[in-house]
Amino acid sequence: MDVIFHRDFKKQFKKLPVKIQKKFEERLNLFLNEPDNSTLNNHSVEKAYPKSRSINITGDYRAIYQKDEDLICFMIIGTHSELYS
Repeated sequence: MDVIFHRDFKKQFKKLPVKIQKKFEERLNLFLNEPDNSTLNNHSVEKAYPKSRSINITGDYRAIYQKDEDLICFMIIGTHSELYS
C-alpha cells in the first residue's frame, strides 16, 4: 500500500509540536500494519469530509485520509475542534 501526503497535510504537519509529529509516525506504522486496530478508532467522516476516514493520533488530534485501491492520501491533520468546527 502506498501512502502520500496532500500539500495541506504537509503544511499542517510542519506546524505541529514534535511530540505530535512523532505520535503520528507511530500511529501511521500501526495503521499500515493493522488499519482496524481499535487504538486508531478508524472510522468514516463522510458527513464532514466526503469519501474520507479518520484515525486518532492522540486523544484530541486526528488525521483525515482517503483511500483509492492501493493508495492512501492523508489530507489534513489537526485537533478535533480544528477539523470539525
